[in-house]
Amino acid sequence: MQAFFHGMILAMGLILPLGVQNLFVFTQGASQPTFLRALPVVITASLCDTLLIVLAVQGVSLFIASFAWIKILFLMIGVGFLAYMGWLTWNSTWAGNDTGAGKGLGVKQQIVFAVTVSLFNPHAVLDTIGVIGTSAIHYTGNEKIVFTMACILVSWCWFFLLAVVGWNVGKKKSFTQLFGYINKVSAIFMWLSAAYMIYNSVL
Repeated sequence: MQAFFHGMILAMGLILPLGVQNLFVFTQGASQPTFLRALPVVITASLCDTLLIVLAVQGVSLFIASFAWIKILFLMIGVGFLAYMGWLTWNSTWAGNDTGAGKGLGVKQQIVFAVTVSLFNPHAVLDTIGVIGTSAIHYTGNEKIVFTMACILVSWCWFFLLAVVGWNVGKKKSFTQLFGYINKVSAIFMWLSAAYMIYNSVL
């Protein structure tokens, strides 16, 4: 039980704070005409986090992170997509879920962008390695499995909850104006995240 609760607490500390990934899942939940249309981003983000957690626990991510060119490649892709996503988000408009004409992204765009904000942010990857990966070395056998599953469970539950909350909030008529503000804040957050990634890479 200790391994389970330890995994839950660590995963919550990493996943729950406001970030580009969380904002993207929430806004897609809010902008899709039905909740099912938001499932691609939820499942993709959850699978990406699952992959990162498993790699961190197995120590594979430490090996990958040791290659400078891989980190540079991830940085370039991450910055490029964050800049592009920020532009799309800033210019997106709201049509309202009750009309069935929400302005949420299509399935392919949801998947590509979710993969990008999940896997191509070097600092998010390193955070997963540093927190979950290093904590996992204290467990072996079944305890390590329980620890890993707790982290994964928190991730899946959180992204589903974000999309559900976003979808329910998006159905309210008063959300029309608020959506515009959220998009602007989200876009600025994406651009600041890209700038922060560049800033940290040159230090």
